[in-house]
Amino acid sequence: MNGRYLIPANASRGKLLFGYFRPLDLGIFLVGVAVTFILLLIYQEEMNNLAVAIMCLVPGFICIFLVIPIPYQHNVLVFLQEMYRFYTNEQRFRWKGWCSYNGEEKK
Repeated sequence: MNGRYLIPANASRGKLLFGYFRPLDLGIFLVGVAVTFILLLIYQEEMNNLAVAIMCLVPGFICIFLVIPIPYQHNVLVFLQEMYRFYTNEQRFRWKGWCSYNGEEKK
């Protein structure tokens, strides 16, 4: 292939749980669902109030949103982490192209 390498799209899926999730992702998901369940148990008498019901469901929805797989990224959490790193870290690009010269410049 003229020096190009073709890596299958599912090459790293074998390292993931259920083919989609890292252990951290499942931990976030389980904690969010557990917190939502505990809040629903605590506030079950007040579930007729819509604001209380929504506030009890918010932790679960946020955690589910973070671990949803998205195209070209692993999931929303990884996308947000990469976006944060891109805008906060100083980036240095070193030119190593076909016109690069590794010695002293000719005078």
